[in-house]
Amino acid sequence: MSFSLVAGLGNPGRAYEGTRHNLGWVVLDAFARRHGLAWKQSAEFKAEVARWETGVGPLWLAKPQTFMNASGESVGALARYFKAGPESVIAVHDDLNLDLGLVKVSAGGSAGGHNGVDSLIRHLGPGFVRYRLGIGPKRPAEMDLADFVLAKFPSDQLVVVSEKIESFVQGLELLLTRGLETAMNQLNRREPK
Repeated sequence: MSFSLVAGLGNPGRAYEGTRHNLGWVVLDAFARRHGLAWKQSAEFKAEVARWETGVGPLWLAKPQTFMNASGESVGALARYFKAGPESVIAVHDDLNLDLGLVKVSAGGSAGGHNGVDSLIRHLGPGFVRYRLGIGPKRPAEMDLADFVLAKFPSDQLVVVSEKIESFVQGLELLLTRGLETAMNQLNRREPK
């Protein structure tokens, strides 16, 4: 396994639970539950962290507690501590440019208007892998972007998310165990229902 750190992006605090911007946390929490991993608060890294023994060395999961727009402070510090280059870091995050229910795996590129990803680029470098979870399209179109991503999923969309969590977790496992190219080939070509 070439990955050493998986960071789910989100905002801490009850006010942000169930919001579109916290979908990365939801998926990482589901992944941790599936593997019986326990989260521990790390003041040093401003994150909740969990350790997964994979048989080929530990994999660290992290949920930065810095708020979305400063995620890179936490992830960058963790990556430096574990001597993990950007290419061995996966960021699990919401993506407005993908339809709800879709996943896309990519490496490098721009932040695409996502402040959390922008923070990671600044503190880590651009070469990390993105596990992008669709939350789009933005409706109504004229709604403020921040209001949209910080809003909770309406009940009909929550049903879609709940139905997709298992496949999101399986996709992340595929990326971790089979690598970037295989994950891109299998996950990126799926069409929405």
